[in-house]
Amino acid sequence: MKPKTTVRQAQRELFRVELEQLVDGGHALVKLGRQLDWAVFEEQLGRTYAVANGAPGVRTRLLVALHYLKYQHDLSDEAVVAQWVENPYWQHFSGEQFFQHEMPIDPSSMTRWRQRLGEAGAEGMLKATIQAGLKMKVITPAQIQRINVDTTVQTKAVRFPTDARLYDRARARLVKAARDAGLRIKQSYERVGRRLVMQQSRYAHARQMKRARRCTRKLRTNLGRVLREIERQAAPEGLLRSLLVTAKRIHAQQRQDKNKIYSVHEPAVACIAKGKAGKKYEFGNKVSVAVTSVGGWLLGALSLPGNPYDGHTLDRQLTQVRRCIGPKVQEAHVDMGYRGHDHQGAETVHVDKRRRGTTPKRLWQWMKRRAAVEPTIGHLKGEHRLERNRLKGTTGDAINAILSAAAMNLNKLLGAFWRFLVRLRYQLLSTFSPHPPVALAA
Repeated sequence: MKPKTTVRQAQRELFRVELEQLVDGGHALVKLGRQLDWAVFEEQLGRTYAVANGAPGVRTRLLVALHYLKYQHDLSDEAVVAQWVENPYWQHFSGEQFFQHEMPIDPSSMTRWRQRLGEAGAEGMLKATIQAGLKMKVITPAQIQRINVDTTVQTKAVRFPTDARLYDRARARLVKAARDAGLRIKQSYERVGRRLVMQQSRYAHARQMKRARRCTRKLRTNLGRVLREIERQAAPEGLLRSLLVTAKRIHAQQRQDKNKIYSVHEPAVACIAKGKAGKKYEFGNKVSVAVTSVGGWLLGALSLPGNPYDGHTLDRQLTQVRRCIGPKVQEAHVDMGYRGHDHQGAETVHVDKRRRGTTPKRLWQWMKRRAAVEPTIGHLKGEHRLERNRLKGTTGDAINAILSAAAMNLNKLLGAFWRFLVRLRYQLLSTFSPHPPVALAA
């Protein structure tokens, strides 16, 4: 059933504190909460609820606000709900009228709500931050005419894959799923597998590679025996069927194969080499980001399953930008990795091929600003959960990337409010104080 509409009480209560009396009306989070259009989320997500079946859902504004705060402060579901109870500004931002002393929801409700949200709903949250910036005139129409586009790797929260560990993990998951389905497994190889994994890692550490490969072959043999035993008993269904397909691919894949499986619980993870000295390989998926050349506002964040060529992702990225802000982008600046791109739209794409003396001065200046996308990616990874993504599946990859971009825009909007308050305070002190303060740095 759809969430109930919150009705604000006109009369005060004796035993509960009203948040309007507790918080500072000039606080940046309070002001930002009044600028966001919360009704859009209720209208967009209202179609995903049944009209009359089930209990009423949790308030949409509360869940949207919790996800903004989760990604802004790099918190888990449990941590953001626990801190929400302690912070009156977070409660006011979520639309509460009175100060609450208990957790508003169970943290697991956020997981189920993200499944309802989907990629389109996450794009709506990103779009709301851009519209709030335009409404506040922090983002100017001239800024969104030129953007920088680049790709990065969104790493998944998986262990570094080795053949020995993959064989043993696939066997253990298969045995558990088969027994849950009522099948009889005569030999699970649980203790044997644990011992072989330890021996393989110790032999490899001691550079005794023949012995290490012998342990790996035994683990692969054990996985094959479990596979054949399950197939002999019954036709698998549901979770067991998908696990069986994954385990067969792990059992059959060779060292030189492409599109290998690197994780049993996340088979869509890809191995991506970006040429970094510290990380030769990264395991996850590609993410394309679109950032304004001036201001560093994120206008798009698109998850790209696998490891596609950068030039073949540009058209999809600019399509997402048009969904968020409309056809307002005129020029896009990209690096040499986008040579031979597939974009055929109205936007002019400039590939960074600067040649001194032949490149026009105006274009040279804008191309120099293309590198400003790199620190933006660093902030997304270091502060807004783009690194070590913990959401499940390709849908979780898409939601995590978009909400990370939305949280960074939210952080920039709050910073704009704080800068405005500092400038206002300086102007007041300069006007009324006999000793004007020292000018503050911008």
